[in-house]
Amino acid sequence: MAYRLAADAVLLLHLGFILFALFGALLVLRRRWIRWLHLPAVAWAAAIELAGAVCPLTYLENYLRERAGQRGYSGGFIDHYLLPLVYPSALTPTLQWLLAGIVLAINLLLYGWLFRRPGTRPSAPRD
Repeated sequence: MAYRLAADAVLLLHLGFILFALFGALLVLRRRWIRWLHLPAVAWAAAIELAGAVCPLTYLENYLRERAGQRGYSGGFIDHYLLPLVYPSALTPTLQWLLAGIVLAINLLLYGWLFRRPGTRPSAPRD
């Protein structure tokens, strides 16, 4: 049971990371220092997709699921609703490049919008 809960926690962490990589620029509006966490997250997310690699969180989750005696991703709310978001079934290299482009485009747009707003230039003291 503990391994199953740990695997579910890793899955939630993974989903949270994906959402942060996609939309974390919006948090920069409130706390400017977050950009120092967000920009490396964007770079990591794009690099993983462009390289066609697998995120280490995936390996950790799979290890924990195996230790829990699970063979697949079936059953439960988390497995049914969140897994397809994190692990699309038809993930191909082309789709990974598209996902990397989406991550970069969303963030370029958000940061472009953020830095065009009055009083939100990077040099402006805020925190």
